[in-house]
Amino acid sequence: MSAIVAIVGRPNVGKSTFFNRLIQRREAIVDAVSGVTRDRHYGKSDWNGKEFSLIDTGGYVVGSDDIFEQEIDKQVELAIEEADAIIFMVDVESGITGMDEDVSKLLRRVNKPVFLAVNKVDNAMRAEDAVEFYNLGLGDFYTLSSINGSGSGELLDAIVKVLPEVEEEESNLPRFAVVGRPNAGKSSFINALIGEDRYIVTDIAGTTRDSIDTKYNRFGFEFNLVDTAGIRRKAKVKEDLEFYSVMRSVRAIEHSDVCLLLLDATRGFDGQVENIFWLAQRNNKGIVILVNKWDLVEDKETNTIKHYTDKIKKAIEPFTDVPILFISVLTKQRIFKAIETAVEVYNNRNIKIPTRKFNDTMLPIIENYPPPAYKGKFVKIKFCMQLPTPYPQFAFFCNLPQYVREPYKRYLENKLRENFNFSGVPISVFMRKK
Repeated sequence: MSAIVAIVGRPNVGKSTFFNRLIQRREAIVDAVSGVTRDRHYGKSDWNGKEFSLIDTGGYVVGSDDIFEQEIDKQVELAIEEADAIIFMVDVESGITGMDEDVSKLLRRVNKPVFLAVNKVDNAMRAEDAVEFYNLGLGDFYTLSSINGSGSGELLDAIVKVLPEVEEEESNLPRFAVVGRPNAGKSSFINALIGEDRYIVTDIAGTTRDSIDTKYNRFGFEFNLVDTAGIRRKAKVKEDLEFYSVMRSVRAIEHSDVCLLLLDATRGFDGQVENIFWLAQRNNKGIVILVNKWDLVEDKETNTIKHYTDKIKKAIEPFTDVPILFISVLTKQRIFKAIETAVEVYNNRNIKIPTRKFNDTMLPIIENYPPPAYKGKFVKIKFCMQLPTPYPQFAFFCNLPQYVREPYKRYLENKLRENFNFSGVPISVFMRKK
């Protein structure tokens, strides 16, 4: 499980620009996943070999000054509660504002690493102006420019030094996380599975990692269920409930092998559900989509399920090889089929293809349809193999890997899925110099 770094601060100081710069360090992530309430962003980044999840708390809705300040307070408090390190970003052009002072008051009281980042410092004169930020009482600061990236290396060097080391779980049991937005039926789903109502019905106090492991051992299946239903303890907070649920989902997803993404059929596959889906995909977790409350959908016709499925697949392109089940926790319709499917996806995620078999399958396909010539150069793929990683990753060795474009990599992935069962599992394809 990687650490969480939150970027906090008032609007228009450059948080999102800095966020985009960090997540684009990883080639697999080309932009921020957006679309949840108030356009918050979530992604993964790494620095000096240390991986971490990054959360941009930007995009507040501006009401009156009082509402604005209250909203910033809530956002920062949530970020403080969940994050392992906090970047407090300010703007050298504007200097210290009242809202900056309010945020700094909150941050001075916390017992977590806080890094004061003074943005838009792109010349020596502005570097001198940054001295005033000592007045915020947070100690030393880091000057940087989100636009061109100058100064960000020093900040990231300092951050990765304080991030906790990744703790490997000792249990060999598969871990299935039940994730989704509030009120999708996650608690009811787990209670229906274990046959009891004693779990996850009250708030979980005293921990930021409050995902609960429930050992499940029935009907020949044995695994740990990782639940995120504890978000209900913040139900009285209206505006930030969506944000809080996704922060919890980050923890639960990283703590799992397969994610059971539960959504409310009456609400559809909306922005936040899609956001959680891409979080799981980018963390290389197995995924099963469960459309709950199917019994409440009115005017069902012969093709209703097909149309609903097509709509979801359109939203998750190009990763459409994902099981989608329509269930009802209330009537227990297909809930055990959901567990069977999750076990299948777990097994798919652990498939190891012998190198000889892999070459015998893929090389004839590549020979029939080789990579298109690029800049007059012809790419020849001579050998391929599965990498020894916890999830499916494949290396194709060729003479000019830099000339193999994304569409051809997607073609290889599609052929992999046609010939081997990787349903519900993200696949990574790498081109390597022979």
